[in-house]
Formats: sequence, structure tokens, C-alpha cells
Amino acid sequence: MKKLSKGVLSAIIALGLSSCGTANIVPDNDAPVVTSPNKEVVSAEKAETSSANETTEQETADSRSSTVYFTSDISSDGMMAIYEALGWTPEGKVAIKLSTGEPPASNYLRPELIKDLVQSVDGTIVECNTAYGGSRSETEMHKQVAKDHGFTDIADVDILDEEGSVQLEVDGGSHLETDYVGSHFTNYDSYIVLSHFKGHAMAGFGGAIKNISIGLGSQEGKCLIHTGGQSHTSPWGGDQIAFTESMAEAGKAVSDYLDNGNKIVYISVLNNISIDCDCDGNPAEPDIHDIGILASTDPVAIDQAAIDLCFAAEGSESLQRRVEQQQGIHTLEHAEEIGLGSRTYEMISIDEA
Repeated sequence: MKKLSKGVLSAIIALGLSSCGTANIVPDNDAPVVTSPNKEVVSAEKAETSSANETTEQETADSRSSTVYFTSDISSDGMMAIYEALGWTPEGKVAIKLSTGEPPASNYLRPELIKDLVQSVDGTIVECNTAYGGSRSETEMHKQVAKDHGFTDIADVDILDEEGSVQLEVDGGSHLETDYVGSHFTNYDSYIVLSHFKGHAMAGFGGAIKNISIGLGSQEGKCLIHTGGQSHTSPWGGDQIAFTESMAEAGKAVSDYLDNGNKIVYISVLNNISIDCDCDGNPAEPDIHDIGILASTDPVAIDQAAIDLCFAAEGSESLQRRVEQQQGIHTLEHAEEIGLGSRTYEMISIDEA
């Protein structure tokens, strides 16, 4: 494996290279609260120091930077190789979290890309209903989309909020005290989060953190995240900063419940990089060439690495504008502040020299 600084690898890559309507949502005031171990995750920035004490602090900071693995091979073999690079073995019943994609032409991850990985861990594909109009706002419709998009051909599919919500505790949140996720969430012991990295009309970009916050949120949970904890029934009208921070807070609740990375890992595919999300059935054409696949146990690090690679790529101007307009980077800033993970990372390419 080759270790590359994020700047060097980004330069190499650069050279080589919704409409939504509101659904009717009823608050689930009886959703049970599920407690989880509270383990601190600490992140630190690297800094040049001179004193012995500062040197010790620097060594500690270095040890807490996260590892992100990279391959340029966007194929089933590449997916298996990047997963195996993590050296992680799931326990018990395994959930594969992904976006099933809004019809008719969204850029969701194709079943043929992920099939071998999903089946190698005997995984169940999981998703939640959307909080806006479309083809995935009701369970039966959503199941039909999953079938139409080929996911039921490779694994069982579970719509986690088919039977309502459970509440996860949010530790240290500014906006959320609890995170409402689909009630089936706790039926699984380990999670593999497969994200298609791209832009997003509301969040600026969609990656690992969005996938475990909005993506695992029940319809009620989605509304609370979008509105910074203000509404259980509508996702509209919230403050943008509160929204970005609430995504980080909901993501931390999920990570805390799953033992802060011991029972959850993240794989992000950087292909078909449109400025629009997979919740948009007719996304804008990608301006950026396909880059590769990333993997990490840290959702903050993998999202930061994806941002760095995409921003360094030719044709990224429209994505950069969208992320800036929606203050998307603040999601990562707040996520690091509350201990979800670290924006400091070491990238390791698993491609052969």
C-alpha cells in the first residue's frame, strides 16, 4: 500500500482526470428511547511545536488522525479490495445502508458494483422512507423502487421506518436531544455505509454523514434534522446552520450507539459526481470525471477526503459553489467539534505502483 498525503493524491487525481413536495408526517411521541455506550472520540489538528510538552501533544494529535483508504478501481473487485483494506470484521446481523435512488434517472450505486460485498457479509440492504413527495415516501412504493433498481435481486431489503421510529440519545448536541431513526435500526449489530458522494441542493454535498443522519432518520427524524429540532412534521423552513449542525449531531448519535466505529464502517464511491443528490430523479450531468472509492472507520475523515479530491478535480467549480452556498463544510466542522470524527487524515492508496 502507498501512503500519500491528501494534497499529493488530490493533485494526482486532478491531473488525471429537487424538486420535492411535502409528505404528511405524524409525530411518534411514543417512539422508545434506546440508550447506548457513551465513548468519547477525540480529534486534533496537527501543528508545529518546539517545546517538549508541545511535542508530546503533537504526537498525540498525529495518533488521532484517521486513515482513509483509496482505490481508483471503481468495480466490484475494487469495492471488495477497499473493504478488505479496512481490516474490519462485522459482528452479528449486518446492515448495508445505501440510497435506493429516486426514479427515473438518479445516480444511485448500481447493484452490480456492490453485489459481491453485500453477499460476502450476508448483508441486508436498509433504507428509510423520504420526508418529501416522490416515489419513496411510503413503504410499499419504496419497496417497489428498490425492486425496480435491482436491489432485491442481490439481497433482502428492509425499510427501517416501516413500523415507526426509535430514539437515539444525542450527546453534546446544540439542536437535537434525540435522533429519531427507523425502528428496525436496532435489529442490526453492524453497519456498512455505502455512499455515493455527490452534491446536494440543501446540504451542499451528500456523503457518509448525510447517509447516517438524514439517511437513517425516520420521516420524523428527517424533519427534526432539517429544521434544527424545531418541527416533527415538516422538513421545510429551518435555519441552514442549524440543519448542517443537526446532521452532524444525528450522525454522532448513530456512531455512539454503534460503538464509535467498532460496529460501523464507511465506503464512499466518487463516480457520477453531479451537483445533485440521488434524491433527485433528474440530476444535472456530472462535471467531474470519476475518481475512485474511499473507505474509513471515520465518517468525518472520509467526507473531508472526498471533498478534497473532488475540489481538486477538473470541472469542480459548480460543486464548489454549491457546497459554499449551502455552507456544507460547516457540517464537517461541527462534526469534529462534537467528537464524531477528525478532519485530519492520512490517505493510503491500495492501488499497485
